Parts: sequence; C-alpha cells; structure tokens
Amino acid sequence: MSKKPVWVIEKERAKRASAAETVWLFGIHAVRDALLNPQRQKLRLVLTKNAADRLADAIPAGGLEPEIVEPRKFDVPIDPESVHQGAALEVKPLVWGSLDDVCAGGEGAPLVVLLDRVTDPHNVGAVLRSAEVFGARAVIAPHRHSAPETGALAKTASGALERQPYLRVPNLADAMESLRGMGFTLIGLEGEAEETLGEALAAVGSRPVALVLGAEGPGLREKTRETCDRLARIPFAAGFGSLNVSNAAAVSLYAAVTRG
Repeated sequence: MSKKPVWVIEKERAKRASAAETVWLFGIHAVRDALLNPQRQKLRLVLTKNAADRLADAIPAGGLEPEIVEPRKFDVPIDPESVHQGAALEVKPLVWGSLDDVCAGGEGAPLVVLLDRVTDPHNVGAVLRSAEVFGARAVIAPHRHSAPETGALAKTASGALERQPYLRVPNLADAMESLRGMGFTLIGLEGEAEETLGEALAAVGSRPVALVLGAEGPGLREKTRETCDRLARIPFAAGFGSLNVSNAAAVSLYAAVTRG
C-alpha cells in the first residue's frame, strides 16, 4: 500500500483544521449583524440579560436559544480585556466564494482593495468598513501574514464583516495577476512614488481599479510592488505626510469612486 505524498497529507490536515475552526464575535453591533446574516453559520449565543434586551429584535433571526448569564460569569474564550458589552456569538468563518466569482462580476463597483501583510485586525476591520461604504467588491489579503477573521476585527468593522467580502488567498501576487486578467489596473500606494494617486486614476480612466496597500513601516513587498501596473502616492502638505493604512485606504477608495 503506497503512502500519501507529504503535500497531500498537509492539504488534508489543513482542510480538517479549517472545517473545525470557529470564531467568537463580541459586542452588540457585531453580534446583531451576524445574527441577522443568513449566510453566517451560528453555533452558540451567550448574553447577559441587558444584552438580550438590546438584541431582542435580532435573536429570533439567529435561530439560537441564547444562554443568559450573569455579567460576572461571562465565561467565553475571548480576551478578558475585550469590550464585549455582554454579547458573544460563536460562528463559523464566512465563505465568500472564489476570487473570480466575487471580483469579476460581483456586486458593487469594479473596485477592490488588496492588503499586503496587514496583520492588525483593527486596521483590517476599518478597511472593511471603508470598502463597504465606498462599494468595493472585495478586500483581499494573503492567507499568511494577514489578519484572520476575529472578534476584534468584526467589532472594528462595525458590521461590515458580514456584508463586505474579505478574501484570503494563497498567494497575493497570483491574485493580482488574476485581477489583471479580469481587466483591473493594479495601483500600488507608495509614499515615494513620482505619480500622485489622482494622476494615476486619471490615466486609468473608467477601467476597473485594484488598490494595493502595504503594512505600515515595511510598505509593499518587492514582489507586490513589481506586480503593480502603477505606483502612486497620496500627496500631503508641508514636510510631513504619513497615514495609517486604514486611513490611506479610505482616502484612496474615495478618490477612486469620485474620479471624473
């Protein structure tokens, strides 16, 4: 009997781990939006009496009988410092579908955001929120070295995690090439770029745009930078200019959707 190749064993192990993965969402807004999301698989709902009263409109849609606990006995596996507001919901991660399905013909403007090794869940949550506001089709990040779906991310996203596709792909450069094949122009945000974002967007015209942002500090990796079609900077006044990656994403998304 032949043994399975190592790569097959590892793939099967990863698939089993993914199937077993669950996420604890917390906070009134994040829990309410998840309860109201029919695409979200819900497993366990833990609430204080006060939180149950505040979520009374959403609990029936969730299809779960809540576990009502005393505030001092709110024993769920989340960071004790988390501001949970007496509400926590165990769920399965969302499955949005393939890159092609979401980006080639999905809902929203022909606009996506790619995050190169942005690992802070608060930054990613804020980017998801901006992406939803400006109608982007997806936020895309690599499986490794990116923020996974967590309660902290969901709370920062203020409900956007339930509605805004967040795709984590095996290889960011490959995803960029796929987007190029769909007709997207890849614009990398780089502080030292000669071209401004406005100039880059004007040159692109009405074609679909993929905005590529790197982590604060290291910025875009060399491979990511080389895969972009254009590099552009957000102009700033005086001798200082530095934006948090989530703020840079919001500015760039606004510029993309309001281009002439």
